[in-house]
Formats: sequence, structure tokens, C-alpha cells
Amino acid sequence: MTTLLDVHEIETAYGLSRVLFGVSIAVNAGECVCLLGRNGVGKTTTMRSIMGLTPPQAGRVVWKGTDITGWPPYRVARAGLGFVPEDRRIFADLTVWENLDVASRSARQRSGHDFSIDRVFDLFPKLRELTGRNGGFLSGGEQQMLTIARTLMGNPELLLLDEPSEGLAPIVVDHLGEQIAWLKREGLTILLAEQNVEFSLALADRVYVLEKGALRFSGPSTALRDNEALRHELLAL
Repeated sequence: MTTLLDVHEIETAYGLSRVLFGVSIAVNAGECVCLLGRNGVGKTTTMRSIMGLTPPQAGRVVWKGTDITGWPPYRVARAGLGFVPEDRRIFADLTVWENLDVASRSARQRSGHDFSIDRVFDLFPKLRELTGRNGGFLSGGEQQMLTIARTLMGNPELLLLDEPSEGLAPIVVDHLGEQIAWLKREGLTILLAEQNVEFSLALADRVYVLEKGALRFSGPSTALRDNEALRHELLAL
């Protein structure tokens, strides 16, 4: 397998407060990799470190063989990484269509993906019905669909999803899982940070578990899915 993303022993802090302690993860082309752990263990900080929003103080972030540690976020995005943040950050005063159009970028020939507005509407049919509605008037589930669709409009090679199921009704979470599974079948590489274990293990090929900013487990998702005792030990479930 071709390794797209190699995060090597990063250490990240907010001011004097250290959050990550030597975290290493790898994501291969075509995989869905999940970063699991309870709230506050460093999942979001790992994602922000990769994207350059909170650069690591030590360690390296390597994308397709190039060290991108400390790159500004716009350069990281242009290199082919698309980030869906936990707080969504849609443009509340723009319509659904305008939110998507403003994020549109030409498909990279090397990525093999071409997410146009029509294609993301095929993935999220509800958004087609809401095309003229302002983002601020969407439900939480509709906003989550929009922020994923908006990120796809940049035609990323790697999609980073930070807590996409948080705060959504179970039926919406199930539907979102189906849409992420579709993206995986299409060959899009995905890094997913989640607390929802059942949701994550249904999608992931491999799993990393964080606790107090350090890795406690890495391995195939089946190792957790098929071992209730191990899930309880690592995640207190």
C-alpha cells in the first residue's frame, strides 16, 4: 500500500499545556483510518496538527513523502488534504449552493476524484432540496452534510473528519455512516476522529486509540470490533 500520510511522534501544546505526547499514525491510500478516544484525549488536536492549525512543537507530518510540518493551513489544503472541523463552520449567511460554489476547486488528475455540485447533491440529496436556503437555517444534520459536501468540493485526496456524528440524532448518524461508506467505496482516503465507537468500527479499516494525548492501541478495526473486553479496557465501554 502507498502511504499518503505519515505522522511521526508529534508533540503539540496550547501555550504551556502539552496535549500530544509522541503521537504517530499512518494512513494508506484508499483506507479509512479511525482515531478513537474519549472527549479531551487529543483527537481534535491531532487533526489540527496535521492541518497546520496548531503546528506540532516536535515530530513530523509527512504528506506523500514531503514534510509539511508547520505549513500554513492553506498550503496543506492545496496539497490535497480536506478538513471537516468539529464545529462545522459553514457560512451562515450564504445559501447551500453558495457555500458549495465558494469552495469549488478543479479536480486534481492525480486524485481520480471529481466532486462537482451535482455529484455532492447525488451524495447528499437533501442538500439539493435546500439549495436556496441559508446555511444558518439548516438543522444540525443538514449543516454536517453541507460542511462535508463543501470540503469535497475542494477535491481532496485525504478527507479528515473530526467528530462528524457528534450531536446528531441516531437516524441521522446512520445516514451519515452510509454516505461516508459510499465515499470509501469510491476510493477516497479518510481519517476519522470519533468518540462513537460503533459508528467508527463499522467504517474503519484500522484504528488508533488515544488516551491522555498518547497512543494506547493501534491495529485492525476487527481487533476491537470482535473483542468486547479490549474495547472496555481501552474505551471504558
